[in-house]
Amino acid sequence: MAKIKVKKVRSAINRTKRQKLTLEALGLKKIGQVVEHDATPNILGMVKKVEHLVSVEEA
Repeated sequence: MAKIKVKKVRSAINRTKRQKLTLEALGLKKIGQVVEHDATPNILGMVKKVEHLVSVEEA
């Protein structure tokens, strides 16, 4: 399974509750924090919903 690194690059202030919960579910709390996940359809869908707040690269 491919891995991806997700980095939070923008604040969740003034974002919808759904977007805030998605960031939290991905394990992102602070700006600059990086987490690594398997590239499953579930994770890719979550990243797609908050793509304007995060950056993604293949690990």
